[in-house]
Amino acid sequence: MSSELDPVIHAQARLRVTVALAALPDGDSMSFPRLRQLLDMTAGNLSTHLRKLEDAGYVEITKTHERRTPVTYVALTRRGRVAFEDYTTTLRALLAGSQEN
Repeated sequence: MSSELDPVIHAQARLRVTVALAALPDGDSMSFPRLRQLLDMTAGNLSTHLRKLEDAGYVEITKTHERRTPVTYVALTRRGRVAFEDYTTTLRALLAGSQEN
């Protein structure tokens, strides 16, 4: 385990996105509008952060249609879930180390 926090997840907005998606059962997704509402982010801001998470392989974006309406779903990938678990483990270790000082 590295003592460095993953910079992709560590940015506040991306951490919030990752936490929200990690709360879903493995394999579940959330619609883009629901995620945007939950995090109180603009569509543009959320899209920018999702792109960085997608580039890292941490989220999967699925575009589909429900009836005739386009819908975008976002899910944490297995790689993203592992990265988030590693992130939280590293953060706990760093916090435990700072409490010893």
